[in-house]
Amino acid sequence: MTWTNTSDRALRARAEAVIPGGMYGHQSVMLLPDDYPQFFSRGSGPYLWDADGNRYIDYLCGYGPSLFGYGVEAIDQAYVRRMSQGDTLTGPAEVMVELAEAFTAQVTHADWAMFCKNGTDATTMALMVARNHTQKKTIVRARGAYHGAAPWCTPLSLGVTTEDRANQIFYDYNDVESLEAAVAAAGSDLAAIFASPIKHDTFVDQERPTTAYATRARELCDEHGALLIVDDVRAGFRLARDCSWSLVGVQPDLSTWGKAIANGHPISALLGSEKARGAAAFVYVTGSYWFSAAPMAAALETLKHIRETDYLETNLALGKRLRSGLDEAAGRHGFALRQTGPEELPLIMFEEDADMAKGYFWCNALIRRGVYFHPWHNMFFSAAMTEADIDFTLEVADESFKLLKAAGPLEPVAKLQMAHHAIHSIQPL
Repeated sequence: MTWTNTSDRALRARAEAVIPGGMYGHQSVMLLPDDYPQFFSRGSGPYLWDADGNRYIDYLCGYGPSLFGYGVEAIDQAYVRRMSQGDTLTGPAEVMVELAEAFTAQVTHADWAMFCKNGTDATTMALMVARNHTQKKTIVRARGAYHGAAPWCTPLSLGVTTEDRANQIFYDYNDVESLEAAVAAAGSDLAAIFASPIKHDTFVDQERPTTAYATRARELCDEHGALLIVDDVRAGFRLARDCSWSLVGVQPDLSTWGKAIANGHPISALLGSEKARGAAAFVYVTGSYWFSAAPMAAALETLKHIRETDYLETNLALGKRLRSGLDEAAGRHGFALRQTGPEELPLIMFEEDADMAKGYFWCNALIRRGVYFHPWHNMFFSAAMTEADIDFTLEVADESFKLLKAAGPLEPVAKLQMAHHAIHSIQPL
């Protein structure tokens, strides 16, 4: 079928009349290549169909939630069964206790669990618990890291006051001296160190945490009576069947979870150690839909899949196959890629492409041929993908490299330069 975006363009025009800017957040039209579809009709397994009926192998996986693929019957049926009994009731159902028991059995550092809806909910709860536990105000977090869209952490400063961002000190991820300097600047007022499980900032190369950095973060928290918070919303259960920092032998006091924990159903979580139980019990946090039972049932079934399937090993193998194949294809056409981060959470960018023109052109070519890549955000795998999907992706990538080479010099992507500047120059206020 010939690729077309007629229906998507019509929906965009309608959206502009009733939605500010036509769209907001990570799907804002100002951030993606021009041909990228904005509206989708359905998903199944590793595939996504847009409003025009074009099918894509989806390497965004809903920006992370689709761990096992779209429409996994056992997970969705658990949701439907619970819906038939009642979802958002006056109080929680028994499944909430079952899910908390399952999480604390699964995640080594966790002795308790609290549930909410979005990653921002969970990280904001973690902030409140840490300040309540320590009776201190200052948090130390990595420059450029994303921890949500609340005023205290949103990447852009529009609509945010200096007071919203008070009591925060920034350090450079994986830089032990920078971390120590930030903690020293906090003095006796350190409440917590926030850490992403990997450096997964947008527009820049990804990094795994070094053992020295993760270990020092743990030591500094212990020395100052502060809490160590690992924000595992994006990477949770994609790198390990435990908290991601278990891979470097470091256990946090609090960890935040979301995205993949219910394979796309709306739920997030804050997990904590015994140390912080008392502080968590007395902060006031709530939401009208935080006790909804159906997403909890889906999460319970997702945890079963995490325990009982080889999804983790499958995704790692697929990631390695894609990474090596892309390097080979790029080299054939005279290009060099920077593929950084874990193979399971790849970020793919071009060398000598500071203005992202090559990346945008290449991704536009991919999208028109049925592969949904992102030009500056890390991507994801679902366990529904197969080697055949990877091989098709590599064929399309090869065709797209050929088109890029034939295109010659490209104009800079002006809208991307503005977005990059906004995100990486304004964040601390």
